[in-house]
Amino acid sequence: MMDLIMRFVTFLSEKGLNNFWAQFLGRALIILFLLTVSYMIYWFTRKIILQIFNKLAKKTKSSFDDLLLKNKTAKRISHFLPILFLYEFLPPVISNYPAGSSLLKNILEALTIVAVINLIMALLNTLKDYIKLYPSFKDKPIDSYIQVFMIFLWFIGIILILSVLTGKDIGTFLTTLGALSAVLLFVFKDTILGFVASVQITVNDTVRIGDWISMPNNNADGDVISISLSSVQIQNFDNTITSIPTYKLISDSFINWRGMSESQGRRIKRSLLIKIDSIHFMEDKALKDLEKIERIKSFLQARKTEIEAHNKNGDIDKSMLINGRNLTNLGLFRHYAEAYLEEHPMVNSNMTIMCRQLSPTSQGIPLEVYAFCSDKDWKNYEHISADIFDHLLASTQYFGLVCFELSPQTPIR
Repeated sequence: MMDLIMRFVTFLSEKGLNNFWAQFLGRALIILFLLTVSYMIYWFTRKIILQIFNKLAKKTKSSFDDLLLKNKTAKRISHFLPILFLYEFLPPVISNYPAGSSLLKNILEALTIVAVINLIMALLNTLKDYIKLYPSFKDKPIDSYIQVFMIFLWFIGIILILSVLTGKDIGTFLTTLGALSAVLLFVFKDTILGFVASVQITVNDTVRIGDWISMPNNNADGDVISISLSSVQIQNFDNTITSIPTYKLISDSFINWRGMSESQGRRIKRSLLIKIDSIHFMEDKALKDLEKIERIKSFLQARKTEIEAHNKNGDIDKSMLINGRNLTNLGLFRHYAEAYLEEHPMVNSNMTIMCRQLSPTSQGIPLEVYAFCSDKDWKNYEHISADIFDHLLASTQYFGLVCFELSPQTPIR
């Protein structure tokens, strides 16, 4: 190398340049030449390694090699040969400047450390993507653990780089970092909390990727699409994405709808508001008309016989309906609603089916339907719920019931 430099210097001196400029231009041309050769080495190395990886990917059935290509592993491997080439040939070019030559060696050694870290990161990302291909790991926060390892890797790498560049022992930097531990804990507070939260989430199986969760305080209501060390991303139903710090899944309350998704039905819990002045005892003529309704015919006949026997045995004066036992239109409608739900093909008959009366309000008496829809898909669930209440709303008139609605004359209280 020195002979080549001297030839350049001699050639330039013969062209009329003084010794300083001949030395400067000669070494600059050699440096430019070495940088060009190193780039060519990088280009050829990357091309060859890519061809090898592509051939392996085509021959093997495993998707691991495809993921290696996806995460640019071949490109990162090809960084080593050019750096080694420059480390071998570049420092001697400026050997007449010992400080510069030593600094250049240190920089190339630091670049080697960075290249090693980048290669390890590519392998870790490949491993992460490969693990996620298995169904049992698809909903686990693998990203959090990979990120923790990467932070630790970069922490070690930065210490090594500083040690190489400054020429000081690694122990010196570790001692300094020990003194700055309080500051580091403050700076990496969210990261540490996120890591602890990720571990607790995994161990306790609190949240999985794909779960539908609701956090009203954070304007989040949708599916979890990723769990990382620092944040959890939730795709809301309006397709917006909300990012929440991971540790908030431990410190704050939220609703996870996974239990509903894994159960045999999705709950229907809605009410009809019945006007109180439309509720009354049933007379015999009205009861005869209601016996034509098949769903409550047998119930109505049995209950009618039971009430008549009770009133007769008690010698009840039935000149007024209020005396003795009576059937009401609201009570019959409740039984009709339950019978309708029990017969409905999309209502799970193995789960609770109930039509109950809630406490009266200023808007009437809420008559609540409590049942479980067999189809848990949101769109189908809403359609089925709507169909059920369409039928019940239309049925109220046959029982002489009126649903509450706010008219322009009705004052709002």
